[in-house]
This record gives sequence, C-alpha cells and structure tokens, in this order.
Amino acid sequence: MFLDTQPAALDAHGGADPWSEFRVGHPSEVLALMRRLRDGAHAVNLNGPGGQMLGTVLWSMDEARRRMNFSVDPDRPELAGLIEAGEAVAVAYLDSVKLQFDLHEMVLVRAARGAVLQTELPPVLYRFQRRQAFRVRVPEGTQPTVRLRHPSLPDMTLTLRVLDVSIGGCALAVPQDVPALQPGTRVASTLVTLDADTRLETGLALQHATSIQPEQRSVRIGCAWIGLSPSAERALQRYIDQTQKRRRLLTLF
Repeated sequence: MFLDTQPAALDAHGGADPWSEFRVGHPSEVLALMRRLRDGAHAVNLNGPGGQMLGTVLWSMDEARRRMNFSVDPDRPELAGLIEAGEAVAVAYLDSVKLQFDLHEMVLVRAARGAVLQTELPPVLYRFQRRQAFRVRVPEGTQPTVRLRHPSLPDMTLTLRVLDVSIGGCALAVPQDVPALQPGTRVASTLVTLDADTRLETGLALQHATSIQPEQRSVRIGCAWIGLSPSAERALQRYIDQTQKRRRLLTLF
C-alpha cells in the first residue's frame, strides 16, 4: 500500500525492472496523463532528495519543447532546496490511480502574475492503483460544501466548496481572501453537505494546502475525516458510488 504524497522506492537493483507492469513509457500515453493532471488542476507533490516537499499544480505544458510549468510561490523555503538539488519525484492522483514521475532541469521562472517552476516533461511515469480510498471529483453543476468555524477566528463561519471526496477525506477550495487555514490544524465539528440526501457532521484534520490556478484565486486544502460515524461512512460511500456510476454513464454518450 502506497502512502499519500510519498513516492514509492523504484530503484532497480540489477536485472529486469520489477516495476515494469506499472511503467508508462509511450509518449502519447504520458502526454495524455499529464494533460489530465493539468486540465483537472490536480494536486502534485514534489519530493526532493533532501526531504523537501512542495505542493503545487501543473499549470501549463509546451508539448513541442517538452517542457511544463508548475504553479509555485517563489517565497516558499522548500523551493530553493528543490532547485539546488535539480531533481525531484512528483506524486499525484487521478481518482483511484497514483502517478509517480521524476523531474529534472528545474528552473524558477518569474513573471508579472507570479512564478512557475519549469521542468522537462518526464519520458516515463508509473501508475499505481490506490488502495486506501477511492476519490471522486464532485459532479459539475453541484455545489457540495463544508461549513465550519475558522480555527483561528471562532467568530468567523466559513462555507467552503468541496472539490473532491473520498471515504478518507475531502479537498476544499479556500478563497485567497480568507485568513489562512494552517495544515496540521484539527476542526472538531463541521457540517458537510454533499447533496440533498447526504449531510454529515464530522471533524476534519487539515493536512496540506496547494495553490490551484492563479486566475481562480483560491487554495486547495486536503482534509481527513475525524470521528466519522458508521452511518455517516455508509452515506458517504453511497454518495461516492453513485457519483462514480454517473461518471461511467456519461462516458457512454
């Protein structure tokens, strides 16, 4: 079982590649997966050789030059270590699939609207079936929310949009004008409204925050459920199953 955001150890010690069944090396397949990461603004975690970890999203790609740009905050302390090392292992998720790929030739490019970390497109990546929890993006046209009191400002009540959900937690969109929610914080009580039939009362552990895309002016924060009751877990699993079934049906038309 592979841990969230952590890269699997892929170093082969001679002989055949033991991870060959998970390897994706055809250029068109690699591009297709990278386009899905970009188009869906999925969170990508960059893991440096010195233990650095930086959350980001794939903002754009130049397929002709085989370069890609990750949205970054140039003031993050982890960034300098990654650039100095010149390499990183990226980990991301597409629903129940974990993607892992190496990054090289990383360069920080500053622009008027922000900064990007530019790197070469990976020639190879690895796909692993994620066993811990199946994650689904909420259906378009719906507005699932989580209502909570701001951990640092108890008089402030927030209603945050749910981006995706799994049996283990969810991802929330936090507007940039909201006082920062700090990873590692626990919120004792929240109200989760996924649809007219699925309302859950549960705690949340705020785990990691990444920027989404500059024009969306929001931050994506990953959360884990705390104290989810058996009945709430069943309702959540039913919501996930129904959402996935609707997605499969849409692909038939």
